[in-house]
Amino acid sequence: MNPPQVSNRDRIAVVGAGYFAAHHLEAWRACGAEVVGLCDIDLQRGESLAARFGILNTSTDAAQMFDDVRPALVDVALPPAAQRDVVMAALERRIPTICQKPFGRDWAEATAMTEAATRLRTPLVVHENFRFTPWFRECRRLIDAGHFGRLHGASFRLRPGDGQGPDAYLNRQPYFQTMPQLLVRETAVHFIDTFRYLLGEVRAVTARLRRLNPVIAGEDAALIVFDFDDDRTALFDGNRLNDHAAHDPRRTMGEMWLEGEAGVLRLDGDARLWWKAHGQPEQLHTYIGGDAGSAKGAFGGAVTALQAHVLAHLRAGTALENAAADYLSNLRVQAAIYHSHASGVRVVMADFDPSGP
Repeated sequence: MNPPQVSNRDRIAVVGAGYFAAHHLEAWRACGAEVVGLCDIDLQRGESLAARFGILNTSTDAAQMFDDVRPALVDVALPPAAQRDVVMAALERRIPTICQKPFGRDWAEATAMTEAATRLRTPLVVHENFRFTPWFRECRRLIDAGHFGRLHGASFRLRPGDGQGPDAYLNRQPYFQTMPQLLVRETAVHFIDTFRYLLGEVRAVTARLRRLNPVIAGEDAALIVFDFDDDRTALFDGNRLNDHAAHDPRRTMGEMWLEGEAGVLRLDGDARLWWKAHGQPEQLHTYIGGDAGSAKGAFGGAVTALQAHVLAHLRAGTALENAAADYLSNLRVQAAIYHSHASGVRVVMADFDPSGP
């Protein structure tokens, strides 16, 4: 299949040449988009990555690059501390922007960027891609088709197995070791968004967090109970020390059970879905993307799917998921989880102010 024809609306500028930026660049290539500039404060690192992907323009100054190459879309693949100035520079030029998560250093910074996008009437999307994995898209399709009957619960057991010992995370994202908030802010937020995608808006949370690896600053284990409408609940049980049965423990990051009155759908570590109708044997449920060889790129092609989704919005005006204004709901729940752990109480979202003390 040939990639879609490149148009001026597909001219991308990427800011950041760290670990995950390569996944973004691979995804832009798969989308048929043209990356016209790459910026990183480390010029040598930026030039090395640019050469790998055939990008002609490199820079250490994002704002200047925007003026030089005039992209149709900016992709900010930077850690939170470096995001705000770059995002604001893109928005001030009315350039639609995708920003990596975690989104901003704190609630105030995330809301400031979101308010700027609203004021300037320029799309700002958070690069929250787990909901775009083929397995969660299939779960949503089955829910919409009434496959479960009344859906009443979900549980996800996160076990990527990459957080043990003194060298945990150093080969990929070393800043993980010094983040004061790690598991919820960096990883469980994916599942806040996934649970919202599958079950609706979160009404309350109860959380217990732990630090199992003493070499890191933040938490690396969590038990979180989510409450939703219609008496639905979800459980996130995660730690980054242990692994799970999978050819690649980071493909799905763990295992999930989605339960309804008609039966249970189970996601295993190899991205297979298993359906057990009530009172019947469990059977493999085949779906597009369920074959490990059929989905290319990180997390079953989710990075490509998200970026293609944003391009489709810019090309044809299709509905947009994970716009920053909606993504703030994830950050409110994230803040409530930390508050629940600190206070030892169940937090009702209707009563919670993330900007409070």
